[in-house]
Amino acid sequence: MNMIAKTLIAASVAFSAALATANTAVNQQAISTPVMTVKQALAAKDDTKVQVKGYVVKAIGDEKYQFRDATGSMTVDIDDDLWQGKPIAANTPVTLMGEVDVDYKPTKRVEIDVDAVKF
Repeated sequence: MNMIAKTLIAASVAFSAALATANTAVNQQAISTPVMTVKQALAAKDDTKVQVKGYVVKAIGDEKYQFRDATGSMTVDIDDDLWQGKPIAANTPVTLMGEVDVDYKPTKRVEIDVDAVKF
């Protein structure tokens, strides 16, 4: 086998290992992140990792959306690229994974900064 073929094989193996590790880290984060209700998320501390299941019912603007479940509703911040080009309706169930963002100025505001959307 020539040197170029050996290098390509080694690079492929290294890339596959890195990809598998990255997927494992993402999947472990999803498994270890607790599923919360909106009511629980609204009471959680700043930077708490959360998963919420429910419905994105309305676009508020500037990548902000109204999210609801059976316990209430709250604002979530979802980057446009996380939608993966999939259109959703107010009755489409989704799981959002991210972290709680609490801001106290000018008044207390709690929202979720979303890192991933599962359809």
